[in-house]
Amino acid sequence: MSALSHIPYDIIIFGIVSVLLAYRLRGVLGRRMGSEPMVAVSPAAAVAPVVPPSSKPETDEPAASFDVPAPGTRVGDILVEIAKADPGFSATQFLRGAETSFRAIVTAFAMGDRDKLAHALTPAACKDFVAAIDAREAAEQVQQTEIVAVNSLAIQDAVLTTLADGQREGTIDVLIVSRQISLLHDRDAQPLVGTESVTEFSDLWRFERIFGAPVSGASWRLASVRAA
Repeated sequence: MSALSHIPYDIIIFGIVSVLLAYRLRGVLGRRMGSEPMVAVSPAAAVAPVVPPSSKPETDEPAASFDVPAPGTRVGDILVEIAKADPGFSATQFLRGAETSFRAIVTAFAMGDRDKLAHALTPAACKDFVAAIDAREAAEQVQQTEIVAVNSLAIQDAVLTTLADGQREGTIDVLIVSRQISLLHDRDAQPLVGTESVTEFSDLWRFERIFGAPVSGASWRLASVRAA
């Protein structure tokens, strides 16, 4: 019998799949800010349900702060133009909606709720999120996520363009800083990515809307996410 027959190929392959999946999830949800160590979890965590974030901020946590560029600045003037295209638009109200969407989307991704994601994301973004969920489920992994607090939301950029058919499309980039517990377990309850410690995340979320176009679900939809 050759020495190659003793190599545990199944373990090696599973390890490679786990690393690739962890990298994909990190790209979708952003990066961890800080250097908290990986911590062990109990075996029961492998079959425990996903921990959804609260629908509202904790009472002992301050409300999220909003940062809106002032009129007269480049981004502020674009927001004024967006308000002309959509008379009901308010930058502050938009950020309140962005916070609600952030909580709902992070929860839906952790729980694998594809229907909710389809109503809150653009088709291209939804495809990427669903692919990550499919890979996670195929590897029999469990995502534990809890949003402890949303610290701040700041409008970083805005664009208003006219499409080929004459419709106008608005794009707004929002920097979202949050405090979360985020941990991915493998099927044996071993931690792969994240920590049970509360960790600060800083992510740039891009929302898009075509004014006047009929939509089902959210009017401003998440188009992309990247770590900031």
